[in-house]
Amino acid sequence: MTTVDRRIRALRPPKPPVDAYRAHGTAVDVERRPDGTLERALTIFLAGAECPFTCSFCDLWRWTIEGPTPPGALPRQVADVLEAFDGALPDRVKLYNASNFFDRRAVPPEDLPALASLGARFRGVTVESHASTVGPATVAFARSIPGRLEVAMGLETIHPAAAARINKRLDVDRFDRAAAYLAAHDVDLRVFVLLGAPSVPVAESVEWTVRAVEHAAARGAAMACVIPVRGGNGEMERLAALGEFTPPTLAQLEDVLDRCLAFGPTVVTVDLWDAARLPACEVCRSARIERLGRINVTGHAEPRIRCEACGA
Repeated sequence: MTTVDRRIRALRPPKPPVDAYRAHGTAVDVERRPDGTLERALTIFLAGAECPFTCSFCDLWRWTIEGPTPPGALPRQVADVLEAFDGALPDRVKLYNASNFFDRRAVPPEDLPALASLGARFRGVTVESHASTVGPATVAFARSIPGRLEVAMGLETIHPAAAARINKRLDVDRFDRAAAYLAAHDVDLRVFVLLGAPSVPVAESVEWTVRAVEHAAARGAAMACVIPVRGGNGEMERLAALGEFTPPTLAQLEDVLDRCLAFGPTVVTVDLWDAARLPACEVCRSARIERLGRINVTGHAEPRIRCEACGA
């Protein structure tokens, strides 16, 4: 662990209790795919080992356990969710473990056959991974399921200074090599991009986010999701005090999505988790979030919401 890792972790508030044998949440959403079809996706938020990279902006560590993931824990979590699921299963399952699916410490290799068997009930399986853990194990898992595998990778930003300072240990070339590897082995790519990445000047934040999405689309991303950076992990507050981080606004999120609709066939969406907390006019906030939600699903541009209270 580096000095920067230790500093970031030391600033964190207390972690809530996490049960290694119980998923800490689920969600069912409708998503548009590159071919224009809509599919229902079940996201299972799994409890497991923390990611080793300690990114400055990360808040997913809250839902991880101390130490490595116990063998058998992840299959039990998934099986329990599927057993309790009411109604027909969705088309896709996202196995999000707040870490890297192909990190042996986070997902014990002996659990991969059981997870593949559980994933066989879906047409598509999405897992998340740092670019550096994409490799032969990824291809082997893709071949072990009857549906298509999609790997979600964080590109975050292509702003040179910001990319070097977020502590992700990832450069654009490394991302590009992982994207090319997935394409060569017929594995789909989903990409996460940040809005409001620390060290990106506020006036340039929208532009650099759009550039990152465009970069992901040019590397064959089937899906690209823009995530507004959230505070609350201690490090973001430290950077804000130094003038290196300003929370993104709802207006910036709207600007990004409106500009990125031109990057088809890549499906570009914005993450609306906690969108109600983004700085915005209290009068028109809900209508603007609803508009973004509709565009996420349809991919069709809509006029911006007009508001007499704020002049939007």
